[in-house]
Amino acid sequence: MSVTIKDIAKLAGVSHTTVSRALNDSPLINPETKERIKAIAGSMNYTPNYSARSLVLDRSYNLGLFFSTLHSGTSAGFLYEAIKGVNDVIKDQYNLIVRGIDDYKSYHNVNRKSFDGLIVMSQSRSDQSFIEYATDKEIPLIVLNRQVDGNRVMNLVPDDQSGAFKVVEHLIVHGHRRIAIIEGKTGFKSTQARRDGYLQALSRYGVAIQDGFAERGDYDFESGYAAMSRLLKLEDGPTAVFCSNDDMAVGAIKAITNHGLRVPEDISVVGFDDDLFSGFMTPALTTVRRPIEEMSRAGAVKLLSFIEKKEVERSTVFFNTELVVRDSVQTISGGQ
Repeated sequence: MSVTIKDIAKLAGVSHTTVSRALNDSPLINPETKERIKAIAGSMNYTPNYSARSLVLDRSYNLGLFFSTLHSGTSAGFLYEAIKGVNDVIKDQYNLIVRGIDDYKSYHNVNRKSFDGLIVMSQSRSDQSFIEYATDKEIPLIVLNRQVDGNRVMNLVPDDQSGAFKVVEHLIVHGHRRIAIIEGKTGFKSTQARRDGYLQALSRYGVAIQDGFAERGDYDFESGYAAMSRLLKLEDGPTAVFCSNDDMAVGAIKAITNHGLRVPEDISVVGFDDDLFSGFMTPALTTVRRPIEEMSRAGAVKLLSFIEKKEVERSTVFFNTELVVRDSVQTISGGQ
């Protein structure tokens, strides 16, 4: 027969609830007691019975990681870093369920019985109804990536506008005055924040906004390629292009190369996100690092604390972005 928490409790001389909490690293249990119970469990080759634990502690042992969408505008690198950050924290304590909010026609299956807590990787206001639903149902909730209006949730947000300002400023400092932008997906908060950072940098340095220098993308390779192809048709085109994410920057570089031009000798290209491949391209891409993994890890730590303490904080925390300088920007003279 398999070992149960009652068997461990009997040997340890404590209640089965204490054993369950100790095995789940509850801060409510004395560290010495916790280590003693874990040692006993290990010596008895104990394997957790999630169904039994759920009944005892009234938990599902499921955590939800919800994206606004998984179909369009969510890059592979963004998805990977978010999942890795959360998974590094929860390890085998919980089952992690990853879903796209836009897959749901109704939210009735999202409740306290099916999820102990939720992390929403918010990308646009389209997920606001889901956030409000989860808040009204009093499901422990963390919202990452998009700043939510009001103060009803714990909100962890990267400073995208500042990051965009830094990378466009980098282009200006290196002599560029004809700087185009390939924007992200329509309706995404990140799209607006990065565009605002671009415009802020141009304004700060007195650089004129050129007609036809703003193209719309969709945060994928193909849209970056198509947008850059349109920019290359301009009679007096840009000397540099700010792409609102690294996937579109790759597409833009492909379009430039196919046009018989070189990066950065003919056109400089910068991106945003610092995806896994960005440092291994030729040329290696100058970009902005967003702390998605760090932010996701911090969100998971906060969520586990909320679940354990049965108390939810409501505040907004900003995470710094970082300019990563590599080889895709050419210094030019004369402010061309």
